[in-house]
Amino acid sequence: MTPPFDPHCTACPRLAGFLAQVRAQHPHYHAAPVAPFGDPGAWLLIVGLAPGMHGANRTGRPFTGDHAGILLYRTLYRHGFASADSSSARDDGLELYGCRITNAVKCLPPQNKPETAEMRRCNTYLRDELAGLPPQASVLALGKVAHDAVLLALGLPPRSAPFAHGARHELADGRRLYDSYHCSRYNTQTRRLTDDMFDAVIAGIRADRMQHE
Repeated sequence: MTPPFDPHCTACPRLAGFLAQVRAQHPHYHAAPVAPFGDPGAWLLIVGLAPGMHGANRTGRPFTGDHAGILLYRTLYRHGFASADSSSARDDGLELYGCRITNAVKCLPPQNKPETAEMRRCNTYLRDELAGLPPQASVLALGKVAHDAVLLALGLPPRSAPFAHGARHELADGRRLYDSYHCSRYNTQTRRLTDDMFDAVIAGIRADRMQHE
């Protein structure tokens, strides 16, 4: 079985080569595969696209140290999933409760665009992460790429659960897949994703959980 995370993975030559270049330019950056972060017993798994150059790729923790994590962690804190409303560094003491954050691709890709083959290769890790969730767990996909990666990991065709912001998909195994636009700087600054829109998604996930308990 593929381990849930390999901090030394070099299975994708293009990504491994790019990270080597980044390490040479930024010797203090993490510049390696980024591990999932959060509660080991989480019932909610949040899936992003890939580490950002000066965010997770720098700090070594998903959505940490750049604009992409601002809305995410602020909203998680508001709904009781996090011990603080921001994430600045891997050693800042932040804890997540009932929640875990990962990426569809664990390594920084050039121009933030992983190739299809790289996504498929890295999908084995996401598959094991999903398999480790408890029954009736929830998954939140941030963006269509993450959404499609989750479906691939579950062996489901894209047409079985079309991506749409705010959508909720009931899966055959009793788990639920939720969709949101990604918390990127572009989406938040253009107001494609607002605080209220994202808050409604997280609030809905929390409410559904309470209803099923």
